[in-house]
Amino acid sequence: MSSGVRLRRPTDRTCERCGRREAWCDDSESWRVAVDDAEKPQTGSVHCIHEWDINGTFLPIEG
Repeated sequence: MSSGVRLRRPTDRTCERCGRREAWCDDSESWRVAVDDAEKPQTGSVHCIHEWDINGTFLPIEG
């Protein structure tokens, strides 16, 4: 019998400091730099320590 609760993982994240955007790649099981509509990488600053918005609106438990 299933409990109906499912754990979700984020599929994208954005650095609150420099704006770097990354998306989860299932093939490599790692985060990859996201690209915009013009296929330009959203790398942000290479010197940033990246503070990911992990406490935002994402809810890890789906029930």
